[in-house]
Amino acid sequence: MRPNDKAGAEHGGETAAPGTSGDRRTTAHAGTTNDKPTTANPANPTGNAKGTTPTTTPTTPTVTTDVPARLDRLPWSRWHWTVVIGLGTVWILDGLEVTVVGNIAGRLSEQGSGLPISSAQVTGIAAALYVAGACLGALFFGRLTDLFGRKKLFLITLAFYLAATALTAVSFSSWWFFIFRFLTGFGIGGEYAAINSAIDELIPSAYRGRVDLVINGSFWLGAIGGSLLSIVMLDTAFFPMNVGWRLTFALGVVLGLVILLVRRNVPESPRWLFIHGRGDEADRLVTTIEQQITDEKGEPLPEPEGEITIHPRKSIGFVEIARTVFSRYRRRAVLGLALFIGQAFLYNAVTFGFGAILTSFFDVSTARTGYYFAVMAAGNFLGPLLLGKLFDTVGRRIMISGTYLLSGVLLFATAWLFSAGHLTATTLTACWCVVLFFASAGASSAYLTVSEIFPMETRAMAIAFFYAVGTAAGGISGPLVFAGLTESGVVADTAFAFCVGATLMCLAGLTAAFLAVRAERRSLESIASPLSTATDT
Repeated sequence: MRPNDKAGAEHGGETAAPGTSGDRRTTAHAGTTNDKPTTANPANPTGNAKGTTPTTTPTTPTVTTDVPARLDRLPWSRWHWTVVIGLGTVWILDGLEVTVVGNIAGRLSEQGSGLPISSAQVTGIAAALYVAGACLGALFFGRLTDLFGRKKLFLITLAFYLAATALTAVSFSSWWFFIFRFLTGFGIGGEYAAINSAIDELIPSAYRGRVDLVINGSFWLGAIGGSLLSIVMLDTAFFPMNVGWRLTFALGVVLGLVILLVRRNVPESPRWLFIHGRGDEADRLVTTIEQQITDEKGEPLPEPEGEITIHPRKSIGFVEIARTVFSRYRRRAVLGLALFIGQAFLYNAVTFGFGAILTSFFDVSTARTGYYFAVMAAGNFLGPLLLGKLFDTVGRRIMISGTYLLSGVLLFATAWLFSAGHLTATTLTACWCVVLFFASAGASSAYLTVSEIFPMETRAMAIAFFYAVGTAAGGISGPLVFAGLTESGVVADTAFAFCVGATLMCLAGLTAAFLAVRAERRSLESIASPLSTATDT
């Protein structure tokens, strides 16, 4: 039995890459003399007996596995498309629903809508409850995702979300509408934690950045669909006043059920399995995936490079999670907070009052603001789609800091043009599109960043925490900071709102320039060693 490779040691907030190995196995150990993890000699990166001295270990069982390396060296395949469609497309539903609710607020408040509620209650109380639900759901389901697995939770959260959406469609009173808007948010918050952790653990390291960005950016495809769908569904020439808005929710449920059927074929994360003592199951699962891809490609797969040795354990306590994120990785925690808060303020500066800006300053009819929003949403989606590959090739630090800084500078320029009276409704929307083209790629990279820079055992909870911070910042900053500024009808106030968002985006970009982790094309285990990694004693 060969000595186990050491997974890597912390160096300046990052971890060294594991030693390499061509073995395809997950091996359990318990106190044999060769079970001691050994630090790979730089001159001998295979981590074999040459240059190392096997020593005895504690009696705690360990597992040596090359599952992460086997997943990371896979070529792109139909199997990966199944993962993307099954897990990633739910953001389209989220974008569709959020946009639809904003667009139907006026209709819901009209006599004959079938729901006794005011427009202010829809955009105020119901929106606040959705945000609160999303924050709490992320934290609640994030913890369960780390404890019970990615697959169980990404099935449960989608089912929860769909049930709450369906019950929203049959609302008969404001209190019913409020309750199920909160529960819908609760489900979608859980989706963010379960889905982002699963995607990062299943997608090969060479593609992880672009896939994560496009999936998170697909929210805006749903926003485009929601804007256009609302125009049709709210047209009383097609549907009665009390039916059209209900059908928009029902359509989302139907699409979600299709996604749920696809998602059933997405497996549990093999990384989660071996961390939780189910190494044999992880090995069999990866072998099945490898066979499918080999059959598709018609050629052998490259040999995996790297092993990791861990002490399996079922759970990690809250105290250890907090200590890990905010003490051991405090610089990364600062980075995550800066990225999420910066993008939340920029987006609220632009999108929270965009309709009021168009109607107040450019006399755009409220019936036509949906078209302008659809154009803005297209710019949001094209950013991650066209720039995503660069996050894997040019690198995380340059692209994250660059997109944040560039979007902030461009928003400053937009504020100057707006205050000087050089813009029309069309040119202002064009400016917003350019700003959000870069901002959307940056905002999506915030989710990518926090999902890959913390240890495996804390991943879903870390995603949940930073998502909750960003969502709360947006939900609070919108009403408190930007509503009065963008709806006042004073040019200087609106320009100042743009400058506030631009300033925080630029500060986040500067933070990324110094603190962003060079995670491109690296295994998750080399970016942050699992807390369960076996170490010298």
